[in-house]
Amino acid sequence: MTTIIEFLIVFVILVLVHEFGHFIFAKWSGILVREFSIGMGPKLVAWHRNHTTYTLRLLPLGGYVRMAGWQDEDDEIKPGTMLAIEVNDQGVVKRVNLSSKTTLQGGIPVQVDRVDLQHDLVVVGYENGDESELKTWPVDHDATIIEEDGTEVIIAPDDVQFQNAKLWKRMLVNFAGPMNNFLLAIVVFIGLGLFNGVAVTNTNQIGQVQPNSPAAVAGLKADSHIQTIGGAKISSFTDIQKAVAQYKGREATVVATRNGTTQHLTMRPTSDGTIGVYAKTTKNPVAAVGFGLTTTWTYATMIFHALGQMISGHFSLNQLAGPVGIYTMTASAAKAGMLSLISFLGGLSVNLGIMNLIPIPILDGGKLLLNLLEAIRRKPLKQEHEGMITLIGAGVMFALIIAVTINDIMRSF
Repeated sequence: MTTIIEFLIVFVILVLVHEFGHFIFAKWSGILVREFSIGMGPKLVAWHRNHTTYTLRLLPLGGYVRMAGWQDEDDEIKPGTMLAIEVNDQGVVKRVNLSSKTTLQGGIPVQVDRVDLQHDLVVVGYENGDESELKTWPVDHDATIIEEDGTEVIIAPDDVQFQNAKLWKRMLVNFAGPMNNFLLAIVVFIGLGLFNGVAVTNTNQIGQVQPNSPAAVAGLKADSHIQTIGGAKISSFTDIQKAVAQYKGREATVVATRNGTTQHLTMRPTSDGTIGVYAKTTKNPVAAVGFGLTTTWTYATMIFHALGQMISGHFSLNQLAGPVGIYTMTASAAKAGMLSLISFLGGLSVNLGIMNLIPIPILDGGKLLLNLLEAIRRKPLKQEHEGMITLIGAGVMFALIIAVTINDIMRSF
């Protein structure tokens, strides 16, 4: 049960940070964010604030930021539909109710002739089913609509729709999710650097000596400066590692200084070329920032290398992990302690950011590719063509997720 909770916490943090990137840049760009959801499927909780509805949904399989102009086909209300409207003192519609789960107090029942919540902002229909008089009600720009599942969101007028924002702003919105994942990783690793300390490798001074190790047996003390190993001059901790590796299982003469005293020691490195010393560490904030940046970049290069192998023909499902695989890795990281789990969160955040930039329609990278195509053509693709491309991308991703999940389950056994 603990592992499930830890997995859900990691998942929620990653999704929340990713979607918040899209959310904040959409708001900044003047794009209406109708809904910010964590999870998918049936709604558990919802609240409304500053023109956005925030929802927590049942299935922890993702999340989304629903912007005006995206998935607004649900607002196309067909003639003959029965709904209820709530109007103000001027007769302007403030709420439209499509849900049988909600009742508007003082709402007006309307049989729809025409509803336009994007362009003309009107509801046209017959009040109380009286077909002798066709009435028209103007709709407020910031009116809300209660959808069939009971979720109340603001309507999506043209001027606040995603596709009507400037191209460069839309590109920033699409890139903001992965960008936030990279920023999260950097912050995580900076925090670890401040808490654990950052290894100082540009000095020949060691930090700690592992008990019962070859170095400890030989009499080497913590904070010593190693001057030479086997006669080779040592200037950095990296030099120590290289020099020791040449004496696997063989004795080496080590000259070290500590508090002005010089020691001449003889030690026998292990068969894998280690003597049991750790680099000196610092909790300097500047060093921690450097550690955050370099560690994030290290993870990124490892992922790019793996992607390169996949593209060059060395593809294997074992190189990918779905929800089951991530759950298993989360469990392993959690067993090693909280710091290990936090480090895993940072690495997974880098992974999520890069994978979302793969140019497959439905992913952020696919959307950016369509943005670039629009910039080259100087006009966007037709919505039906873009929808078809996105549908194909969704099919590919769904098939890949199924295949990876099955592979993860088989590997678990």
